Amino acid sequence: MGSRAWLAETTGAFDLPAQRRIWSLARALAQCDDVESLIPGVTNLLVLFRATPPDAGVVEYRLHQLWQQAQAVEANGKLIHIPVCYGGEHASDLDAVCRHTGFSAQEVVRRHYQGHYTVFAIGSAPGFGYLHGLDPLLATPRKKVPSLNMPKGTVTIGGPQAGVSVLTGPNGWNAIGYADIAVFDPWAESPALMAPGDTVRFLPERIEL
Repeated sequence: MGSRAWLAETTGAFDLPAQRRIWSLARALAQCDDVESLIPGVTNLLVLFRATPPDAGVVEYRLHQLWQQAQAVEANGKLIHIPVCYGGEHASDLDAVCRHTGFSAQEVVRRHYQGHYTVFAIGSAPGFGYLHGLDPLLATPRKKVPSLNMPKGTVTIGGPQAGVSVLTGPNGWNAIGYADIAVFDPWAESPALMAPGDTVRFLPERIEL
């Protein structure tokens, strides 16, 4: 990814065991003096070294060795409850999700809020959490033409993942509800509501179908 950066990617599926090994690899590399920063992604890890390593092959061998030693670790994250208004004016893609999945709106909503979600990574926008745990039968491809002005707080489905939009603006994920919650506050002591390893539960505060 550059003279000082290597991207370590898993070859497995988008699942929790693979992500737990990514967290384990990050913990091991965090102890290395030559590593400047680590950026966990969804089943990948960006490793930035303080200086350009003289031998790329040595780096690749080292990363492979650490990956082989990595064990699936439990991230001791916090539990986050997010009250959601399902349906209504902000659920502009609920009908599309219903058509794709074959479920009624009530069933889509039920399956969504009954999920147990884990924050895999933060990215795309400040504080945006990529959430694993969506019912596989609700997986809906991202839109070919994104919404141009999706409000922040919109509860979405993007492929096999769930999310809550952080900023108002273009968004290609499918909107099924709205949460009146600050996912990112730059003035807060901890600006991002979510962190990798956190657990998220969606609570059906109101359902408008």
